[in-house]
Amino acid sequence: MDFAAEPSHTLADPKELLLGYLDYYRTAIGRKLDGMPDDELRNSRLPSGWTPLELVNHLLHMERRWLRWGFTAEQVDAPWGDADEHDRWVAPPETTAAELITALHEGGEQTRTIAGSADLADLAAVGGRFQSDKERPTLAQILFHVLQEYARHAGHLDIVRELADGRLGE
Repeated sequence: MDFAAEPSHTLADPKELLLGYLDYYRTAIGRKLDGMPDDELRNSRLPSGWTPLELVNHLLHMERRWLRWGFTAEQVDAPWGDADEHDRWVAPPETTAAELITALHEGGEQTRTIAGSADLADLAAVGGRFQSDKERPTLAQILFHVLQEYARHAGHLDIVRELADGRLGE
């Protein structure tokens, strides 16, 4: 799988800038998990209790919630499948980091397809995540929200990785 580099500092197209940084952060998430032992991926070192695999599963569902279920109003299975009844993140016990990272990149391809057929000013469809005209954000707002989620959670994984084995992020 090809991994994304940080977008060029001369990139001027706003949509491509957002999509490029999303690709970059998906790759960064994968790098942060690379080489972590299974017990570190499935256990938490944090008082809040989330594990690295649960965080990645959250990112996978979050992007799908905002783009497929949100922007296009596609009916998706278990849009909130990253959380349990107590709103705590979960990940299927049999899943691996490689499977989640692959699914993250596949979701990124779907995001690019959706964004490629719309303008940044286009409003999300009614009928999926958004039930009224007043709720509908623009594609730009959605992409920016998804990007900030990736960036914030990549920083969280920096901390977890440092606690696990001393490896530092950027």
